[in-house]
Amino acid sequence: MIVNWLRNNAYASVLLLLARLYIGWQWLTAGWGKLTSAEGFQTAKFLQNAVANPVTSHNEVIYPNFTAFLESFALPNAQLFNFLIPLGEFLVGLGLILGCLTTAAGFFGVVMNFAFLLAGTVSTNPWMILFGIFLLVGGRNAGMIGLDRYLFPFYDRLFHKNPPKPILLTNRKII
Repeated sequence: MIVNWLRNNAYASVLLLLARLYIGWQWLTAGWGKLTSAEGFQTAKFLQNAVANPVTSHNEVIYPNFTAFLESFALPNAQLFNFLIPLGEFLVGLGLILGCLTTAAGFFGVVMNFAFLLAGTVSTNPWMILFGIFLLVGGRNAGMIGLDRYLFPFYDRLFHKNPPKPILLTNRKII
């Protein structure tokens, strides 16, 4: 029932817009700050700290696979992550604010939030994951008030043999 409401209700699209704008602004400002930093974004210290001090419980590493990934892949390729993290944060924020590729932007935002949590950084990540999940569940409705509304016909022709019928805000049932 709630999933149906999130996906089909005009009021839900407004609430999803507010969630999109909040999360988008958080991502956009975080990414922009890293992109425009005078000394440049450096992830090596963060990665070294995440490997040296992994998330533990009762002196046992909780996410050994993620710690191994950081140690064996992320640390040796820190230069790549110095580029990908700020650019990804900025593009996720831009996509969410503009409502363009909203579901993809929400998905990659949730993935980044989980990566930060697995590395031991709590901050606002749980809230952003929660709002991000609402955006993902809302699906098309999350981008209905945004550029996706105008891009949906193109997406449908490109990816679907039998595209879904367009949903107009003016013709939608409001509960």
